[in-house]
Amino acid sequence: MNRYKTLFSIILIVSLWIPSNAQQASLSLSTEKADWFREAKFGMFVHFGLYSMLEGSYNGHTLPDTTFTHGRSWYAEWIQMRLEVPSKEYKKLAGSFNPAAFDADAWIREAKNAGMRYFVITSKHHDGFALWDSKVSDFTIMNSPYGKDLIAELVAACKKYGIKYGFYYSHWQDWEYPGGAMPFWYPKVPDNEFESYWQKKSLPQVKELITLFDPDLLWFDTWDWETHITDKRRDELIALVRSLSPKCLINGRISYNSPGENIDFLEMHDNQYPDKIMEKPWQTPATMVHSWGWHAKDYHWKPAQQMIGYLAGNTSKGGNYLLNVGPKPDGSFPVPAIRRLREIGAWMLANNESIYGTKPVKEIAPAADICFAQKEENGQLAIYVFMNKYTEKIEIPFEWPDVSSCTVLESGMPLVTTQTSGGFNIQVPEQFEKDCAVQVFKILIDKN
Repeated sequence: MNRYKTLFSIILIVSLWIPSNAQQASLSLSTEKADWFREAKFGMFVHFGLYSMLEGSYNGHTLPDTTFTHGRSWYAEWIQMRLEVPSKEYKKLAGSFNPAAFDADAWIREAKNAGMRYFVITSKHHDGFALWDSKVSDFTIMNSPYGKDLIAELVAACKKYGIKYGFYYSHWQDWEYPGGAMPFWYPKVPDNEFESYWQKKSLPQVKELITLFDPDLLWFDTWDWETHITDKRRDELIALVRSLSPKCLINGRISYNSPGENIDFLEMHDNQYPDKIMEKPWQTPATMVHSWGWHAKDYHWKPAQQMIGYLAGNTSKGGNYLLNVGPKPDGSFPVPAIRRLREIGAWMLANNESIYGTKPVKEIAPAADICFAQKEENGQLAIYVFMNKYTEKIEIPFEWPDVSSCTVLESGMPLVTTQTSGGFNIQVPEQFEKDCAVQVFKILIDKN
């Protein structure tokens, strides 16, 4: 028996003595797994839950409301904390949650028609309410009048339309479950209590989401606040995801202040647009108004042209654009959101070639009004020029003899060009000044 004990001890010591780089490698996903994400460029985000029922207002107060110490925010999904809704009152919302107009097929069809290639929904936001049939907690959609697994319906629709899908999951904050983290203005939850939440709800629900629905990505959420997500917990969560899925991508907001080297794509702050090219896959989560969840008095609707400009700008820097819709309490998309999605879709119908699968043009610094993307096409290099604001001419620093054509992408009509000492200029037709859409010009260059 002693020699078996000795052998076991040796095996145990060897198993613990693993080089750090090997431990890191076990947490990493092959970079090729993110190729679809790099090429997709455009996705839909949806914030939907109990907070949608309050529509940004509670007890005669509407966000933002500075009569509350922390009420200076438009984010309707934060209404429980911002307008100090008592926990018992908030939890009662589950007893009347019944989005009877919800139609998974209609949601995903709108995303598809807008040119979006992936879809992300808040499976559980900070309030702790789960939109699927979770066995870990009773605070779920199954214990509401709706009584059906909303996530399962959306997954089926995504598969029908060929849309990649993923889930926002609030792994850190949970305002309902004992030990879940709270906003920074609350006393910090003791670490041992958070560890109990982490082991009993957070990790088990992540496991449920992967094993039940096989997502293409998980969207975790932290910011540059102090959090309970230590590097150890971050890696514990990454290891869980990697052990359950050979494809599921993980975003950088799993631990915003310390994402490490094993996340698959960087996540910008809300509505943040970098001004430079970044090599690692990245995306901007963005809103159509100020709020993410439905806010009935948030009138700050961005025009479709502005959002198309953000899509083009992120594309030119190697990033993605994840555009949010906040459904109404009955589960329907607001008409202003549908109109903008369809306007974007019309633009994508004409210009999607300049978005999908393109890369930045590193030789030209992107600007606010003019930016560039490129891809190979039948042995030639296609350069796409996005004109976000009308200008009479655009200077292109490429050698003139290499250019085989220069056209308007939408129509194929030729553009007048003039040679210069450093390249050539595109003469923009003055009629385009009357067109509010982002114009895209296509230059074909002989690679040889």
